[in-house]
Amino acid sequence: MSPANEARELLSQLGVGGSGGLESRSPIDGQVIGSVAESTSTEVSKACERGQAAFLQWRNVPAPRRGELVRLIGEELRAAKEPLARLVTLEAGKIVQEGLGEVQEMIDICDYAVGLSRQLYGLSIASERPNHRMIEQWHPLGVVGVITAFNFPVAVWAWNAALAIVCGDPVIWKPSEKTPLTAAAVMALAERALQKFGDAPDGLLRCVQGGREVGEALVGSHRIALLSATGSTAMGRAVGPRVAERFGRSLLELGGNNAMIVAPSADLKLAERAILFSAAGTAGQRCTTLRRLIVHESIADGLVARLRELFARVNVGDPRDRGTLVGPLIDEAAFESMRQAYPETEQVKIGDGGFYVRPAIVEIDRQQGMVRQETFAPILYVLRYREFEEAIDLNNDVVQGLSSSIFTNDMKEAERFVTAAGSDCGIANVNIGTSGAEIGGAFGGEKETGGGRESGSDSWRAYMRRSTNTINYGNDLPLAQGIEFGV
Repeated sequence: MSPANEARELLSQLGVGGSGGLESRSPIDGQVIGSVAESTSTEVSKACERGQAAFLQWRNVPAPRRGELVRLIGEELRAAKEPLARLVTLEAGKIVQEGLGEVQEMIDICDYAVGLSRQLYGLSIASERPNHRMIEQWHPLGVVGVITAFNFPVAVWAWNAALAIVCGDPVIWKPSEKTPLTAAAVMALAERALQKFGDAPDGLLRCVQGGREVGEALVGSHRIALLSATGSTAMGRAVGPRVAERFGRSLLELGGNNAMIVAPSADLKLAERAILFSAAGTAGQRCTTLRRLIVHESIADGLVARLRELFARVNVGDPRDRGTLVGPLIDEAAFESMRQAYPETEQVKIGDGGFYVRPAIVEIDRQQGMVRQETFAPILYVLRYREFEEAIDLNNDVVQGLSSSIFTNDMKEAERFVTAAGSDCGIANVNIGTSGAEIGGAFGGEKETGGGRESGSDSWRAYMRRSTNTINYGNDLPLAQGIEFGV
């Protein structure tokens, strides 16, 4: 079945109707598979106004009750997991297993957020003044704007939305203009959950579709208390200052240039599997994709030879086919970007369209030029090291700081890698790859990756405001620091 016909069938199953001027092209064959209406700047402004009105109501709803809405969204996602995952494959080009995994990630974060709705805890703090106590509380923040990228067209919205909803915040979503259909499908599922919930305020969950102008309208709105944006470092440089200028908050998930160190003691069979998925998964179009492999010189020749064999055998093809491991790049611009970084890019001809490439291995002597940039494509640069400190320095010697890993059976090396003097990335893994984070941990990176944290741990605090309260239950008014101020 053609991607266009399959998309029509899936959209019908998911309850998505209508069309508009924003077309979606499947990377499988480059053909249009559907369209949605594009939002105007006026419509974005109205969505922000309605979101603010919704916030004034939703912040007063008990958090466990807010969690009930997220539970219902999770149920809708479970029921629609397969068709939604298939739509992700059609629109983003991910292989079937990765599409299913992405929807499962949405389900998992809903489960996490439901539990979180009963655990939005503060602190009791000792006061220096007699008959006083201090407490710290967390309150809903306001309207949250979410801008997502094509490579995770639905999961990143869920990371943000599930937490924001239980924290008391409405959400306005601007998905990638390259994946508007999956966003429309998710919003249809969310609408079903809202109807079952019964009394959620209008404007609690909204989606605005379009290109840069729509994103800029969301970024510039004073009604957006938190702007969560996933994309390139260049996008973050534009978004961050604009949000800061109006004293809003931003949560930035930007570029990655991730490295793996393979030490002499490493389990090489384990490392090979991790390298293959981390470097070639999603056709290299993950922010956590492995881009730099730092291998000890004593094992480099053998490992590189083995990797070349594995990369040559990888099945590149239609992501809907069972045996495919690497699907297409998202579009021609992505292909040209890879070819610019690696002119010897091997293009694989699949059917009548789409941009399919074979993952490449490039051995280099120094970390300079294109290797220091993020090319959103399956290019793996290989460097060699002699001393362990040299490997750590190579890992850290880029401006990005998202994900990193080491394969070693030397306990000292493993422990050193995850200390403050080891990897400077937000994610530092031992004996697993750079990709495949779980929702239980906070996700994000340092340096030019933006410093934002989403998903698990205490990431929920980004969606709330802190209030420190001092309560006097005595009859006197002593001042702090022993100050006396009599009249």
